[in-house]
Amino acid sequence: MKLSHGIFERHSLILLIGIVIVVSIGGLVEIAPLFFIENTIEKVEGMRPYTPLELAGRDIYIREGCYLCHSQMIRPLKDEVERYGHYSLAAESMYDHPFQWGSKRLGPDLARVGGKYSDSWHKDHLINPRSVVPESIMPPYAFMAERPLDDHNIAAKMKALQVEGVPYTDEMIANAREDLAAQADPTADGRKLKAHYGDKVIRRDFDGNPDKVTEYDALIAYLQMLGTLVDFGKYHPERGDNNR
Repeated sequence: MKLSHGIFERHSLILLIGIVIVVSIGGLVEIAPLFFIENTIEKVEGMRPYTPLELAGRDIYIREGCYLCHSQMIRPLKDEVERYGHYSLAAESMYDHPFQWGSKRLGPDLARVGGKYSDSWHKDHLINPRSVVPESIMPPYAFMAERPLDDHNIAAKMKALQVEGVPYTDEMIANAREDLAAQADPTADGRKLKAHYGDKVIRRDFDGNPDKVTEYDALIAYLQMLGTLVDFGKYHPERGDNNR
């Protein structure tokens, strides 16, 4: 072993070739599974792309750095499952570009936060976190309450995600702004929205301000759908589905 190792130490060209071979093998191990991504992500009933309003809310979530303190990945460990709910599935992040698994938990995991609190609770929490969670160290985001949601480029964002593989149709993209407005206004005609994203899409005035669609509408809509798409009462992991 000492003799063979010495060859690499004395001959830089041989060392360079060895490095290339090792890096190439490591690269193949990392990259090859990506070519079979369709086979590695199990199909789960209920998963759908984000609606335009939810997508806008997700962009705000990323813009404000929420992922720095909140993860969206429940590990299959007893204490995590007991606290947050069913462990996260790969399919739940299949339309995330980038995914929001996170690396820290200064606050609780948000993978199953949808429906856990009311819209008004989320609004109060964003305005003054300590009004509902006294021990919270989260900064306030009251400035978003009156800030109108900028949706002029939502169709372009959906078009980019379509290129990434998210199954947005051309019709969904063409009706993006109309669908966004319909989800935040329960009095509007939501037939196209439901036709595009399903009957279970939540439609309501999320921030309690019917005069305009604000950033709160988008962010709360996004939070309220997290973890709600898959029916874990019917999901069978050993079969890879939730509809049998």
